[in-house]
Amino acid sequence: MQYSEDQLLPLSALQHLHYCERQCALIHLEQLWVENFFTAAGRVMHDRVDRPEHEVRDGIRVEFAVPLKSMELGLIGKADVVEYHSTNSDSEADVPQLIPYPVEHKRGKPKPTRCDEVQLCAQALCLEEMMNLNVGSGAIFYGKPRRRVVVEFSESLRDETKAVAERLHALISCGETPAADYDKKKCSACSLLELCMPKKSGTSVEHYIQEALK
Repeated sequence: MQYSEDQLLPLSALQHLHYCERQCALIHLEQLWVENFFTAAGRVMHDRVDRPEHEVRDGIRVEFAVPLKSMELGLIGKADVVEYHSTNSDSEADVPQLIPYPVEHKRGKPKPTRCDEVQLCAQALCLEEMMNLNVGSGAIFYGKPRRRVVVEFSESLRDETKAVAERLHALISCGETPAADYDKKKCSACSLLELCMPKKSGTSVEHYIQEALK
């Protein structure tokens, strides 16, 4: 399927959807956003690399804030960093090819789900479509342990990423915010906790008002 320009959705929404469908809907359908310590720290980290520039490190070209787009996935966004690694040639006559290597920056530590990996894989799929080549791997730099985690773009991760992109388009097309599924660990770290009210989800407005007035 090929999406049109006006159907393109933010690539970053994949991470929101994978983490919590209700969070994704609150942000991308209802246009709600609340800054907390975690989002502010993450924004500061992204601001450091969100500049349309490039440099050369140890012979590797590094580009920042690289525009991305995929008409097949219906996504548009930016990669924090894309490094261009030279492939090894089998003979001196062969010209080494530069392969993009996306690097996503995250404030915290690796998560128990693959939401970060899905976001990075979507960046790779965009680069493949835009440049007509194969991107085999990338990395996620986590600020808390201050280290990179290499991500191989396996067939299973690619399939999962494509499925999440389809779910994102279905959610936006539906236009309805899902009911909350309370998860103490995930919800306590969410900046939208007070707006979402996951423990109250599913109760009537009248009941909520009565409880609030007690």
